[in-house]
Amino acid sequence: MTLTSFGPANRIARSAETHPLTWRLRDDGEPVWLDEYQAKDGYAAARKAFADMAQDDIVQTVKDAGLKGRGGAGFPTGVKWGLMPKDESMNIRYLLCNADEMEPNTWKDRMLMEQLPHLLIEGMLISARALKTYRGYIFLRGEYTTAAVHLRRAVEEAKAAGLLGKNILGSGFDFELFVHTGAGRYICGEETALINSLEGRRANPRSKPPFPAAVGVWGKPTCVNNVETLCNVPAIIGNGVDWYKSLAREGSEDHGTKLMGFSGKVKNPGLWELPFGVTARELFEDYAGGMRDGFKLKCWQPGGAGTGFLLPEHLDAQMYAGGIAKVGTRMGTGLAMAVDDSVNMVSLLRNMEQFFARESCGFCTPCRDGLPWSVKLLMAIEKGEGQPGDIETLLGLVGFLGPGKTFCAHAPGAVEPLGSAIKYFRPEFEAGIAQAKPGAVPLARPIVIGA
Repeated sequence: MTLTSFGPANRIARSAETHPLTWRLRDDGEPVWLDEYQAKDGYAAARKAFADMAQDDIVQTVKDAGLKGRGGAGFPTGVKWGLMPKDESMNIRYLLCNADEMEPNTWKDRMLMEQLPHLLIEGMLISARALKTYRGYIFLRGEYTTAAVHLRRAVEEAKAAGLLGKNILGSGFDFELFVHTGAGRYICGEETALINSLEGRRANPRSKPPFPAAVGVWGKPTCVNNVETLCNVPAIIGNGVDWYKSLAREGSEDHGTKLMGFSGKVKNPGLWELPFGVTARELFEDYAGGMRDGFKLKCWQPGGAGTGFLLPEHLDAQMYAGGIAKVGTRMGTGLAMAVDDSVNMVSLLRNMEQFFARESCGFCTPCRDGLPWSVKLLMAIEKGEGQPGDIETLLGLVGFLGPGKTFCAHAPGAVEPLGSAIKYFRPEFEAGIAQAKPGAVPLARPIVIGA
């Protein structure tokens, strides 16, 4: 898999004006360390924020720019920042970077942390200044060992340069930053489960309210943002609101650019920084190169395993939250997966639901019992041993585990692809029922993990 932001040859040139996240990347894929980063205007936005902007002005600028969370939920960042208490007496508060990137088919944050670690540090430094947080944590997926090494080196470089620690840039503002590696749980992508894990507790989501902005890490006000979200902050502060809003394509309700990608049996799987509003067809055909020879696109997911399946005719949808919502699902992380015509949907969904069932924290009954139940039914259907009514039971579970029915969003995301797969490919499920209807499509060879 190529971790790159390059577009097709002779089609796109990266620049600071059009590619705020990726224009500093090296052609050889090596990390951009402090000297090179500063030579490419690194920390210029931080110096501007410290010297020329009041803390509340930084928050208002991010709010006016319309920056939304890039982790999948899409909550407005400036609004979240505005929830932090204004009471100056509450001087212990935290900034937490959610770098627990465990969504299947998603690797955008990995690229940023491995190749541009100082961009994340600068984004956190500006955010800490705005939020008056004196300590920050990068909660990193444990398997991202290279990212951990690069981030820790970058933190030490920033400390030595006076960009972290005491009296940063002579402002009197102190900010310490730590890299914390997690133990490898998908549920830590939920911000309160992440907070529990950071504190050394079991990674269960917390009841909200209170929200982390009021009661977060060790009971203190805490703001949690995604890696890519924080990496957008320096460019917004450096270039302004109007410039940031101008980056997106016409018709998009989201502003700025987004790291998007395509995986699966496409000719050029990879990752690219593109403006919101680009069509999925452009992403699939012009950047990913379409399907490999001998394969046909059967369906695709727009942004991770927790998003619903879409058909080839949905490729004309624009890649922004509202554009993907119009065709029936969520944009999620924006890294799409192409499913080719050799894949049986029952086997694919069994594989997915096994993952989601294993990653459930087990706190609430619908998720703890409902997801393993779906796996049991899918395994039977995959073997051709399903019973009449099993498909209806699966659809019932999709409803019982939907939004608002469980303690957190884990189960709703887990069953969204299941519901869409039955909607578009029901004959493949019917073929696995022992008393299958005449003319049902025969069940294809099951997927064997590791084969």
